[in-house]
Amino acid sequence: MTHADGTRDGGEVTDVSAPRPGAHTVVVGGGLAGVTSALALADAGVRVTLLEGRPRLGGLAFSFRRGDLTVDNGQHVYLRCCTAYRWFLDRIGGAGLAPVQDRLDVPVLDLARPEGRRLGRLRRDPLPVPLHLGRSLATYPHLSLAERAGVGRAALALKGLDLADPSLDDRDFGSWLAEHGQSPRAVEALWDLVGVATLNAVAGDASLGLAAMVFKTGLLSDPGAADIGWARVPLGELHDRLARKALDSAGVRTEVRTRVTALHRDGGGGWGVHIPGETLHADSVVLAVPQREAYDLLPDGALDAPENLLEIGTASILNIHVVYDRQVLAAPFLTALGTPVQWVFDRTEASGLKEGQYLALSQSTAQHEIDEPVATLRERYLPELERLLPRSRGAEVKDFFVTRERTATFAPAPGVGRLRPGARTKAPGLYLAGAWTATGWPATMESAVRSGVGAAGAALGALGRSRGLLPDFFEEAA
Repeated sequence: MTHADGTRDGGEVTDVSAPRPGAHTVVVGGGLAGVTSALALADAGVRVTLLEGRPRLGGLAFSFRRGDLTVDNGQHVYLRCCTAYRWFLDRIGGAGLAPVQDRLDVPVLDLARPEGRRLGRLRRDPLPVPLHLGRSLATYPHLSLAERAGVGRAALALKGLDLADPSLDDRDFGSWLAEHGQSPRAVEALWDLVGVATLNAVAGDASLGLAAMVFKTGLLSDPGAADIGWARVPLGELHDRLARKALDSAGVRTEVRTRVTALHRDGGGGWGVHIPGETLHADSVVLAVPQREAYDLLPDGALDAPENLLEIGTASILNIHVVYDRQVLAAPFLTALGTPVQWVFDRTEASGLKEGQYLALSQSTAQHEIDEPVATLRERYLPELERLLPRSRGAEVKDFFVTRERTATFAPAPGVGRLRPGARTKAPGLYLAGAWTATGWPATMESAVRSGVGAAGAALGALGRSRGLLPDFFEEAA
């Protein structure tokens, strides 16, 4: 079928628009993907308008006020290997506000063990891969000696997988681990400890391709790759205030509370972007919105199988916030076994709390309790925190509340790889961005930024503009 713009179904489309000095791109969506696209395009000299339906930027990584506190909707971390997100922090002037720990060090408390023997640590030494984790694994108390040895063998097998092999996407990580001698305990106490936090899925529900990418990149590529970084300020300070400042400095017109209702090809080969009361005209459009919203806005023929977007599942994250009248946790964060509690972070300083301590619990794969009442969650989690943190047993709970992200990430299920589209569509001048697109990464801030750079690169090429100013990781992302 031939479309009005001259393209045909079934063939690759090359957009050969002549370079125009006044080229204008509209970016739809002000999350990390959209902000990244807008910055990369503006840095290359393109006139950019960024439209966001919410009253703020940042997408699903944002802050809000609760009384005197500034609260993040959920705890977000990144790793030293997240080169794209680190570039983003540098670009907006926020790198110093979200530093990376000097060396990977994760306290792991197992409440099923006797008092005094509960603490283990996952940390690295200044040695080459894979020796950097050797001592930590050899002394990890939450696995038997045989299980520790088995983990080492599985890690070497994982390192040998070819991430370019599409068949990996069709297999689940849990079955692969079982085939490589991993006991249920090893999966629980090590593989899922990392995988649930990074993939938002247990091993049995995760694509082997995505899991292999996480472990090979984070733990088996460079000694410092898995060092953890997180914001020491509210996320809104980074992803909204500093991002908006960077956009303003780059000359981007940013409009919030502005929802796009439709897109259409205009007679001149450009695009009309419909917002209430106005139609914006653009040479190109970057659609940086969630997959279901993208499906609703895509014009006919833009993708061969647009219904694939609706088949990309979603996974929830529940965040539990507890304010105590005193300090109950001495470490900046910890993770736990033998309890429903997964990761606990100290958000006291970042939130602006002056007295007591504010803890945030990040509960991934939370589909089974995402809609439970606050009272039920309070009855479940406060006693668990008392088991986990002895100092909390005599402390007064000053506040307890929850935030729920029902569609926090796409579900990294086997087969999801073939559902994720690339940046280019079959409609000339229309590009896709978002953590759910084909970046090779799971649904992380890193994936969002990489997608934004990829979409900007595709748009620049079609506009006849140089991609020389794109960050160094672009080729790696492509």
